[in-house]
Amino acid sequence: MVKRQLHTRLMGSSFELIVVETHQALAWDRLRAGVAEITRLEGLLTEFKEESQTSLINRLAGVHPVNVDSEVAELIQRCLYLSKISQGAFDISAGVLRSLYNFKEKVPRLPSEANLKAVLEFVGYGSIEVNGASVFLRQPGMRIGFGAIGKGYAADKVRALWKAAGVASGVVNASGDLTAWGVQPDGTPWKVGIADPRDPAQILMWLPVEDAAIATSGNYEQYVEIGGVRYSHNLDPRTGRPVKGIKSVTIISPSAELSDGLATAVTVMGPDAGLHLLNQLPGVHGIVIDGRDRVLTTDKIKHLTYA
Repeated sequence: MVKRQLHTRLMGSSFELIVVETHQALAWDRLRAGVAEITRLEGLLTEFKEESQTSLINRLAGVHPVNVDSEVAELIQRCLYLSKISQGAFDISAGVLRSLYNFKEKVPRLPSEANLKAVLEFVGYGSIEVNGASVFLRQPGMRIGFGAIGKGYAADKVRALWKAAGVASGVVNASGDLTAWGVQPDGTPWKVGIADPRDPAQILMWLPVEDAAIATSGNYEQYVEIGGVRYSHNLDPRTGRPVKGIKSVTIISPSAELSDGLATAVTVMGPDAGLHLLNQLPGVHGIVIDGRDRVLTTDKIKHLTYA
């Protein structure tokens, strides 16, 4: 068996594809097929190409519904379900809030109440309608985007493609949203390192990944301090304000899409509400590092190995 890997940049993110196959030529065929699948999905889901279905939905917000591919409609339905169970902490219409913030300013500022209220008019998963393959944004000016879940969805789709082709072992890593199955050529399990928020160059713990998916959302690399308070680049769709009091969330589940979306939701919900939600979801586990560097986990998590 041979292990081959490929690095590429798609969907605005770095992808690492790893495949274990019987011989080298077949491994490279699998890798090229994986890249082609991610490219296809980017064409459907991107907000930044006029011809994409997402862009068409956004352009016709408040005008009339748009017929889309069934997989796009089904993805939006799952996003709406995640919004519902997280009480709005996850919301694919929240991207417009980023216009309120420029955390790269020399002197970062929070938006005024008036500006915040004006932009929040365009946020709300309750205004997204899906009927079969028809999608309609009821509020003119609304936009949806898949930045918080699209990479995980792409990882799942490549995994499904490869497994259907008989690939017994592989990894799809979409900038940290990772799915893996099988084992390495030497028989050992795939392992994922969780960064230490106090020093992101260091690994805090290792997690074995056996036919599962892991995603991490953290504010230890993208944040600002205003008035002595650390504000995350993650925004609460319900208030429009940056998240406070949490440094990182790691989710382990059967699906990279689900792990990706839940990592965002729990980051917004906070440790108590977030872990309560995760404990109710079958096959889902979570690790939260709060603002005081405490490591909090769901009830049934196992196999944590500290570095």
